[in-house]
Amino acid sequence: MKTISVFGSSRRDADSALYREAYELGRLLAQAGYAVLSGGYGGSMAAVSRGAREAGGHVIGVTCAIFDPLPPNPWLTEEIKARTMLERLAIMLDRAAGFVAVRGGIGTLSEVTLAWSLLQTRAQDGKPLVLLGADWQAIVETFLRHSDLGNSIARLARIVLTPADVLPALSAPPTPPGPPPLG
Repeated sequence: MKTISVFGSSRRDADSALYREAYELGRLLAQAGYAVLSGGYGGSMAAVSRGAREAGGHVIGVTCAIFDPLPPNPWLTEEIKARTMLERLAIMLDRAAGFVAVRGGIGTLSEVTLAWSLLQTRAQDGKPLVLLGADWQAIVETFLRHSDLGNSIARLARIVLTPADVLPALSAPPTPPGPPPLG
């Protein structure tokens, strides 16, 4: 079973449209046969976990000792307890066959940019990175305008508008540009 890591906010209310979007994402991933891996706590992580679990999927949460005694969300079928945030992120990147990000905060941005960088350097070759939601377009455009991110690297991340658009995007990962320059 392939695993998809989902990055997203811990600050998402259950009655919000973004929670419902993450729930639908989890449901669709599970129905397509993917295991769903997230940070394991509340907000979008709970929503994607709940959607996947209620669809009969395997749900993995990578929790972190620094958040103890915060309990994981109740929809997990497996919990992996990392000692540090860096270990947590390494597990989320290494165990995944692909990545999906929903709207989030600085933690989500750090997860996305590290996954993106690993794709660019071919350290995570062949793993798709899908950004769910129109808000990501402005973020990518800002990176293009205010950093050295080029179009070929920007194209390693695919922006889709609906949870239903995620599945086709996961099945066709982009090809990274040539070897990364050294130095």
